Amino acid sequence: MEQVILVDEHDNEIGTMEKMEAHQKGLLHRAFSLLIFNAKGEMLLQQRAISKYHSGGLWTNTCCSHPLPGETIEQAGKRKLMQEMGFTCDLTFSHKFIYKVHLDNDLIEHEWDYVLIGYFDGVPLINKYEAQAWKFESID
Repeated sequence: MEQVILVDEHDNEIGTMEKMEAHQKGLLHRAFSLLIFNAKGEMLLQQRAISKYHSGGLWTNTCCSHPLPGETIEQAGKRKLMQEMGFTCDLTFSHKFIYKVHLDNDLIEHEWDYVLIGYFDGVPLINKYEAQAWKFESID
């Protein structure tokens, strides 16, 4: 069972909890979002696999997930980028923010989200259990 890191409103760690339970209860936990760009300034998007536990089929940023206990945000970002998109690259911290949104399947995303930026000009080798399609898209 994958654990997420529970945090308070100041991003201080206060414990861990199984990922689905944290999303069912809407408890604040640490997460990250990766925005990967190519040399033309286009962002790499993924279409979430239809079988995902929430938002299946949704087009979204390159990769999102949660750091594991004892793992830095950068380590977690590289781990998930390789797992979902089949490559890794240097990641740079951009900013972080708290958000809370109700999702399908009676789940609640309530996250301290770290946004990391990277650059990649290759062809992703997507994990079909995570993403069913990808494309580089202009910000416009």
